[in-house]
Amino acid sequence: MQKFNSIDKQTQMHRLMQIKNGEKAWSPFSDDEMDRRQDDMRAYMAENDIDAVIFTSYHCVNYYAGFLYCSFGRKYACIIDKDNLTTLSAGIDGGQPARMTYGNNVTYTDWRRDNFFFGLQEIIISSSRTRIMRIGIEFDHLSIEYYKQLEAAFPEAEFVNIAKASMWMRTVKSPEEIQLITTSAQIADYGGRMCVEAIHAGARENEVALAATNAMVKRIAATFPRVELMDTWTWFQSGINTDGAHNPVTNKKIKSGDILSLNCFPMMFGYYTALERTLFCEHASDEHLRLWEINCEVHRAGLKLIRPGVKCSDIAKMLNELYEYHDLLKYRSFGYGHSFGVLSHYYGREAGVELREDVDTILEPGMIVSMEPMIMIPEGIPGAGGYREHDILVIEESGAENITKFPFGPEHNIIK
Repeated sequence: MQKFNSIDKQTQMHRLMQIKNGEKAWSPFSDDEMDRRQDDMRAYMAENDIDAVIFTSYHCVNYYAGFLYCSFGRKYACIIDKDNLTTLSAGIDGGQPARMTYGNNVTYTDWRRDNFFFGLQEIIISSSRTRIMRIGIEFDHLSIEYYKQLEAAFPEAEFVNIAKASMWMRTVKSPEEIQLITTSAQIADYGGRMCVEAIHAGARENEVALAATNAMVKRIAATFPRVELMDTWTWFQSGINTDGAHNPVTNKKIKSGDILSLNCFPMMFGYYTALERTLFCEHASDEHLRLWEINCEVHRAGLKLIRPGVKCSDIAKMLNELYEYHDLLKYRSFGYGHSFGVLSHYYGREAGVELREDVDTILEPGMIVSMEPMIMIPEGIPGAGGYREHDILVIEESGAENITKFPFGPEHNIIK
């Protein structure tokens, strides 16, 4: 344990430390890939006269440093200047942040409440020979209180928003990212198969979800020489619980004829993929089948529309017309798809690439998006329930590759 020059005069205890406990951990990304990400940010900083960047979100710290932190009420940061990357982590984590970080790591202790901001000052000021004038921060991640604390720590600095610039960098995936996401999609498909095997009348939603999650975690562990096994999960809903895309798992028992919603989410190295499918237990009513077939028709149409050069908003508008033709647009729940990458249900969102009427981004090679049309028919109406199919597509030079292979539709997913 190497000491950082930060003795508190009152307590005679260290405010900051550098903990070296073991070697750097294995990463799915090469040094060249991590250098590329950091160099892209430094190029933006140079073009915009930014002296240092303080990333504070899960997704940006992970994207640039390879370290996915566990907040638990504490603050974390990734600082990039013209020469170095340094993560600032809490002492409770020991040497794990240093092992994961592609760059340097400094640990702050709990002995004083302001040690995190003291650490930011030490790292940023010591890395610059001039007075820091412009610091990039994530406006969309900071509370008002957090922002004021940064102002107090750097009273002479001008803060500029770095969040959007970083988001656009992350929207186009590298070949190494595409490979990881493709592997993850295969594991999601496997989780879906294990989910189907657990479905039967009388089973509880939580039992089915656990079967899928356990299977995916085991497959992830077997796929990589070293991986942190965290955050993989499954949402499995039945009957009325299918009305929301993000409804939690319950202990509700599945009944014969229930509409079901399968949602498998393997997580690895901070990256998220999803498999989502409509299913039925044993049989489906005629009206359920009719509505399901229409949603599958919209899904197929959407898959054909995803290609380079197409505007996100145009995809949404064209699929709206198809729902409108069937008088179902009033039952549509949300946008038709979104970007994939460093993402989870509690962090990350590349909002610039969503298939919505108010997003005019043009799809380009290297982007990864989902197609996931959903309609929700309220209780009391024939065919009630939530219908959603979900595939992931990698945009290529002349088209798009669908990396989701799990089948969809009535001919495959009435589970008997």
